[in-house]
Amino acid sequence: MKANKFILPIIVGIFVISFFSIFIVKEVNQAIVLQFGDPKRIILKPGLNFKIPFIQNVVFLDKRILNLDTPPEEVIASDQKRLIVDAFARFQIVDPLKFYISVGNERVARSRLSTVINSRIRNVLGQQELQTLLSKDRTKQMTLIQEGVNTEAENFGIKIVDVRIKRADLPQANSEAIYRRMQTEREREAKEFRARGAEMAVTITSTADKEVTVILADAEKQSEIMKGEGDGLRNKIFADAFGKDPDFFAFYRAMQAYEKALIGGDTSLILSPDSEFFKFFGNIKHKSSQ
Repeated sequence: MKANKFILPIIVGIFVISFFSIFIVKEVNQAIVLQFGDPKRIILKPGLNFKIPFIQNVVFLDKRILNLDTPPEEVIASDQKRLIVDAFARFQIVDPLKFYISVGNERVARSRLSTVINSRIRNVLGQQELQTLLSKDRTKQMTLIQEGVNTEAENFGIKIVDVRIKRADLPQANSEAIYRRMQTEREREAKEFRARGAEMAVTITSTADKEVTVILADAEKQSEIMKGEGDGLRNKIFADAFGKDPDFFAFYRAMQAYEKALIGGDTSLILSPDSEFFKFFGNIKHKSSQ
C-alpha cells in the first residue's frame, strides 16, 4: 500500500514533465527554443521535439508568405502634385533568429515594415512626376521600392516577396478641383464644337442656296433657249405654210385676229366697212345698203 502511494505521484510527475518537455513543430511553423530568454536552438523542420521543462520555452514563427496591408500614405511627386498611395506587401520570415532578436514578434515586425515601405514609397515616388506614376513606368518604380525595402528588411530576417500599389488617388480637394477643371474644359470644347457646327451649317446653307440659284438660272436659261427654239420652229412652220398657200395663211391669221378682237371683252372698235380688216366678210357696205 505504501509503494502504491509513491507510484501514483511519480507517474503524475513523469506525465507533467513529459507534457512540458515535448512540443510539436507544424509544417507551417518554425521554432526557437529559448532558455531564460536566450535563444538556444532553431528548429526549421516539422516534427516532435523536446525541451527542458520549466527552464526552456518555445517561440513559434510562421514560415509562410504573409500579407501586409500598409495604411494609406500621402506622397508629393516631383511636380508638387499630391497623391494618396495605398500599398500592400508580401513577406516571409527567412531568418528566425535575426527576426526574434531584431523585432521579437510578428506584430512589431508588421509595424516596422509598414514604416519602411511607406518611407521607401515616398522616397522613390517623390522623385517622379505624377504622369509617370500613372503610366507603364510605375512597374519600374515598384521594383525600386521592393529592392529598397528588401535591403532594410534583411536586418529583420525578413524577405520581401512583392510590393504593390492597390490604389493611387488624388486628395479629395485636388479631385474636386480637377473635376471642376475637367468640367470647364469639356464645356469649352462643347461650345467650340457648337460654334464649328454653326459655322459649317452656315457654309452648307450658303453653298446650297448658291447651287439652287445656279440650278434655277441654268433651268431658266434652258427654258428660254427651248422657248426660243420653239418660237423659231413655229415661225418656220408658219413661214413654210405661208409660202405654200399665202391666201390660206392670210385667212388663218385674220381668223385669229377676229377671235381676239371680237369675242369677249368690252373693247369697242370703230372701223370703216371697206377696211382691210373686214376683207374676208365680203362687201359689207353693199350688204348693208340692201
